[in-house]
Amino acid sequence: MENQFEYFDLSVPTPAASTPASAAQAANVSQEVAQHNRLKYLIDNTPAIIYSSVPTGDFKMTYVSSNAQRILGYDSAMMVSDPNFWFDHIHPDDVPQIFSSLAMLFSEGERTYEYRFKNSSGHYIWMHDMLRLIRDEAGNPIEVVGSLTDISERKAMEESLQKKGEEQKQLIHKLQEAQDQLMQSEKMASVGQLAAGIAHEINNPIGFVNSNMGSLQGYVEKLFEVLAQYEQLILQPQAAQSAVARVNAIKKEADLEFLQEDVEDLVRESMDGLKRVRDIVQSLKDFSHVGETDWQEADIHHGIDSTLNIVINEIKYKATVIKEYGTLPNVRCIISQINQVVMNLLVNASHAIKDKGTITINTGCKDDWIWIRISDTGSGIPPEIMTRIFEPFFTTKPVGSGTGLGLSLSYGIIKKHNGRIEVKSEMGVGTSFTIHLPLRPDKVDAG
Repeated sequence: MENQFEYFDLSVPTPAASTPASAAQAANVSQEVAQHNRLKYLIDNTPAIIYSSVPTGDFKMTYVSSNAQRILGYDSAMMVSDPNFWFDHIHPDDVPQIFSSLAMLFSEGERTYEYRFKNSSGHYIWMHDMLRLIRDEAGNPIEVVGSLTDISERKAMEESLQKKGEEQKQLIHKLQEAQDQLMQSEKMASVGQLAAGIAHEINNPIGFVNSNMGSLQGYVEKLFEVLAQYEQLILQPQAAQSAVARVNAIKKEADLEFLQEDVEDLVRESMDGLKRVRDIVQSLKDFSHVGETDWQEADIHHGIDSTLNIVINEIKYKATVIKEYGTLPNVRCIISQINQVVMNLLVNASHAIKDKGTITINTGCKDDWIWIRISDTGSGIPPEIMTRIFEPFFTTKPVGSGTGLGLSLSYGIIKKHNGRIEVKSEMGVGTSFTIHLPLRPDKVDAG
C-alpha cells in the first residue's frame, strides 16, 4: 500500500483585491487563514520537532518546525540552509549505525533511531528519530518526513536503572559469597563439634590394631625361632625318629596351631579396623570439601552413609539408626551441600532424644522427585516456635552449644536445589523432617 501524504502550504493566503467579491469568498479566505494559523500553532507547540528532507544523497532538510529553537536552540531556517546540518550534529559514535541501515528506509518505508544530537550549547542530548518515506503515485520516493523527540530524561533513567542493576548484581554476588563463607563456617563448626567424637571413633580401631600388631610381632618372632630350631635339626645327622620327636616337642612348646589360628584373626580384625579408619577419614574429607560448587549426578544413599560415618559417635549412645532405603536414581545436585543438610538433621535428631530412642532414615522416589525423611522419637518441637525454626541464628540450645544456622542454611541449600523441606512434630512423640529434591533442579520453576 502506497504512503499517502497531504502537503500543507504554511504561507498565509493573500486576501483578494478590493473587488465586488462575494461574502462567501471572503468567508472562505478567512477560514483558510484560521486553519493555517491553527496548523502552525499545533506544529510549533508539539513536543516533537517535525521535519522533512530529500530522499537522496545527504538527506538535506527542506523543512524544520520552529519549535527546534525551543528544543535544540537552533533557528529552523539555519537548519534548512545547511545541507549537512543533520549529520554534522550527530555524535560520531552514533553515525555508523545510522549510515549502515539508512538504505533500509527505501525497502521498509519506515525507520526509527535513537542517537545523541549536539544542541546549540554544545552538549549532546538523546533524540528519538522516526522517519517515514513518502512516495508518489508511481511509487517514486519524493520526500522523507520525520519527528525528533528529546528522550534525554528517559535515557538518564535507563542509565540510572542499569547502574542500579549492576550494583544489585554486585551486591547479590557479595551476598552469595557471604552465604558461601557462612555455609563453610557452619560446616567447619559442625565438624569441630563432632571432632571429639570422630577422634574417639578413630581411636577405637587404632587401639585394637595397635594391640594386634604387638601380639602379631611376638607371634612372628616365635615363628622365626621355631623355624631356626627346625633348621638346626635338619643339619644334625641324628636318627629320623629322634628328629620327629624333637619337632613335635617344638610345635607343642610354641603352640603353632593356636598361633596359626590367632594370626588369621588378628590380621582380619586389624584390616577391618583400618578400613573403618579409612572410611571415617574419607567421609570427613568428602564432607568438608572447601568451596565445592560442582553440580553432579550423585548417589544420595552413598552421601547419607558417608555422613552417618561422621556423626555416628554423636548418635550411637543415644539412638539406634534404622535405614529404610527405597530405590533412588542419581540426582543432579551439589552432593556436599546435601550431605550437610542430612548431617544437620541427624545431629538435631540426636539432640532431641534425651535418653535412648530411634532415628529412622527413609528414602523414596515418586515421579521426578526423590525424598529423604529423617524421623526421631525425641521430645518434639513446641508449636509456638515451629514457625521460627528456619530463622537464622534462632536456637533453643544453650549458649555455646550451637550457632542457630543449621536449619536456616539447610533451608537455603534445599531452596537452591529448587526443592522443599517439610516438618511434622508432636510433643513427646518426635519430629520428622522430609526433604524433597527434584531429579533435575534446572527443569523446575523456582517460583
